[in-house]
Amino acid sequence: MNRPLTEGKDYNILPDGLLVFTASYLSERGYCCGNGCLNCPYDYMNVPEPYKSELMMKRKKNENSCKK
Repeated sequence: MNRPLTEGKDYNILPDGLLVFTASYLSERGYCCGNGCLNCPYDYMNVPEPYKSELMMKRKKNENSCKK
């Protein structure tokens, strides 16, 4: 991807100042980088254990809390 990134489409800046790529951008990139990105659309497939399991549990907990 050789194009300028667009805030709101490719990334967001959280209130604490962290830059977080969107799932759309990560999906367009085409692979899991293994860094445990917050919006990873690949279920953290290249993240080593035990960190991968921790991230998956956090994601599941967040999804369940959003459904309430």
